[in-house]
Amino acid sequence: MALVLSVSGSPSPTSRTARLLRHLDDRLRAQGHEVVPLDVRTLPAEALLGADFRHPAIVEATARFERADGVVIGTPVYKAAYSGLLKSLLDLLPQYALADKTVLPLATGGSTAHVLAIDYALRPVLSSMGAAHIVPGWFTLDRSLAVGEDGSLTVAPDTARALAEVTDRFSAALGGRTAAPVPAG
Repeated sequence: MALVLSVSGSPSPTSRTARLLRHLDDRLRAQGHEVVPLDVRTLPAEALLGADFRHPAIVEATARFERADGVVIGTPVYKAAYSGLLKSLLDLLPQYALADKTVLPLATGGSTAHVLAIDYALRPVLSSMGAAHIVPGWFTLDRSLAVGEDGSLTVAPDTARALAEVTDRFSAALGGRTAAPVPAG
């Protein structure tokens, strides 16, 4: 069983990105992994924007990265790149915070014009932070994610299948599944 840190870089409390991550967290748990969510928006803004490396919340977030075997990083795409909120956290982590980690990058956005944001904006940063293995990520269109009045998430069938595949590749890269594969959907 691997320890997975699931990081949402969305500033929105009603984020589709965070809901998508929590959906994928459930799949990883069903495969036997321990998953710890981290919504960057819950970290103190003064610590993030003031680059307070010693703030207890930043110290704890850094420790979570250290303990993790794998990291799932999800972000909405803004201006053809990952969120500034996510950038502020990544800037506070040690240079090689992702050393010996398997990483799954995910992004959400409103247009296919942003599909390359993972490869051209996020992947280089993750690589520079020493990620041992960055599995192919996935870009999900906002229209493929429906949020119910109760906050539940429904993922379009084709998108659900694709996300299941990338999540399973990530799980396998962590050293294999400890439980039977979970059907998509």
